[in-house]
Amino acid sequence: MATLCKNCGHALIYDPGIQKMLCTTCGGTFKAEEVESEAKKFREDEKVRRRDEVYGDDTDEAVEEYLENYVYTCSECGGEIVIHGSEASTKCVFCGNPNVVFSRISKEKMPEYIIPFTVTKEQALSAIKSKIANSVFVPDEIKNFQPEDVRGIYLPYWVVEAYYDEVCVISSTVSRGKSSTTIYSGRRGNLHMKKFPVDGCAILSNESSARLEPFNLHAMKPFDEDYLLGFYSNASDINYEELWHVPAERAQKIFEAAALSDVSGSSPKLISESHMVSVLNNYQYAMFPVWFVTFTYEGKHNTILVNGQTNKVVCGLPWRKPLFWAMTIGIGLALTFLSYFAFEALFNIIFTAGASRRSGSSRNDGSSKLIVGIAVGIFTLFATGYKKMKKVLKQIELTQSAKTFNFVKKRQE
Repeated sequence: MATLCKNCGHALIYDPGIQKMLCTTCGGTFKAEEVESEAKKFREDEKVRRRDEVYGDDTDEAVEEYLENYVYTCSECGGEIVIHGSEASTKCVFCGNPNVVFSRISKEKMPEYIIPFTVTKEQALSAIKSKIANSVFVPDEIKNFQPEDVRGIYLPYWVVEAYYDEVCVISSTVSRGKSSTTIYSGRRGNLHMKKFPVDGCAILSNESSARLEPFNLHAMKPFDEDYLLGFYSNASDINYEELWHVPAERAQKIFEAAALSDVSGSSPKLISESHMVSVLNNYQYAMFPVWFVTFTYEGKHNTILVNGQTNKVVCGLPWRKPLFWAMTIGIGLALTFLSYFAFEALFNIIFTAGASRRSGSSRNDGSSKLIVGIAVGIFTLFATGYKKMKKVLKQIELTQSAKTFNFVKKRQE
């Protein structure tokens, strides 16, 4: 289904730059609520057909690992459109017109709200370039990358209200004189999560969708399928158990981080917990905008996400490891020598001023403690760097996810 221009009869698309429906042929613009496809009432009940129902079982043995194929007919030229999984809007490969698959957003499944794209394709690419331009460790080939695919995709989200309760026991170490002992602390608390967004697309990881937040939910508009025209979209394909799992997981991380920081002693560790979560049935179904940008580097596929409302860039990119380690080691050694000589000079001044009151052995003891202190400081520096490096590697893993890449590549041009 395409929505046609009132002036010239050509297909309209939604333009994020002007936030209106645009006819690229005559330049006419319309508000989404001012136009509607005449074919809508005739195609609402039209069902997509499985590929094997159309072409037979033996025409194509290569069945995608994650996405099933379905066949839909373009409302403008009659060409057959192959769609995947839970796609709800796409483009016709024959005439290029946008199509909304109405059976995927029929009345019983229709979203209540939508956040329209406000970030254009050009703005999304510019935001990516700006983010990586000044990164020392990102290779120049990536800084100057040429995107293979840029897809604006509306992702399904459920906006939920949830209550979370947890009781936990935490162990920690307390020093008492020259010895230490382990103590146990109990903590209990609850969270009330209002307007919490849950990604309804099973193929995108919860961690990736969480990094796209926040979305400004005050900008949600009543759903109108015309906002989908010119973009791709997916209907929700998660069940209630998965809907329940996301707020439970996020709330658990928030609660446990607060509980661990609330106990006395060092090295706090969670040793047992029990929690309960309830998701109220007042959840709302909405669609949120995301740009997906893909490119290949050294034989590996990378997908960068950009929030289509806020222009927030989400990615972890390949980096120059030799340069990183060389700089880390170099900075560490430089800081070690500088710290040592600076403190050594300070100790010399102190011991010279109080030579009559201090013995040589006390000076040696002081120097030994100084060296130990510097060593501890350098170790802490490297430990912090290693922790940050693990976080970066996790982001790279998400960026190079085969599932996310396939999710984008299956879209038709």
